Amino acid sequence: MLVTTTNTIQGKDLDYRGLVTGEAILGANLFKDLFAGIRDIVGGRSGAYEEELAKARKIAVDEMCQQAQAMGANAVIGVDLDYETVGQNGSMLMVSATGTAVWIR
Repeated sequence: MLVTTTNTIQGKDLDYRGLVTGEAILGANLFKDLFAGIRDIVGGRSGAYEEELAKARKIAVDEMCQQAQAMGANAVIGVDLDYETVGQNGSMLMVSATGTAVWIR
């Protein structure tokens, strides 16, 4: 399935099917938090959090695409990804994906 952040697909006619969304909330465990905290002190990137964000993003986009497919779409356009921390002390990562399901003629 084609997934794009653009609102059109150049040279193609589109039949609009509707709004689709996908969400993922993943908790980061204590050890990952500890190592991320150490990295924050000494500098550098937190690979543990980057992996969790990538995993959450994939889940959210996959869920959105499944919704689109169920609506008879073969693409999702205008995709927007939002990232938030939720839970006590921001201990969980949330990714939401939103777009418009379309059929490319």
